[in-house]
Amino acid sequence: MTQINSSNCVLCRVMRGLAFGGLGAAIGGYGAMLFGVESNEAIYFALLGALAMTAFVQRKRDKKGP
Repeated sequence: MTQINSSNCVLCRVMRGLAFGGLGAAIGGYGAMLFGVESNEAIYFALLGALAMTAFVQRKRDKKGP
């Protein structure tokens, strides 16, 4: 019987990206506000945090292999 690797399906990758993107946005946005950045500008840090966290997780999974 063959095993199905469900950790790399399309829906799993989308959900993983959304989850880690949200975590990165929260860390980046609230971290910037903690350092005194105005809330209007904290959205930029949240966007960068989301991109960085998603890229970090994807890079980590690529090294791990299939």
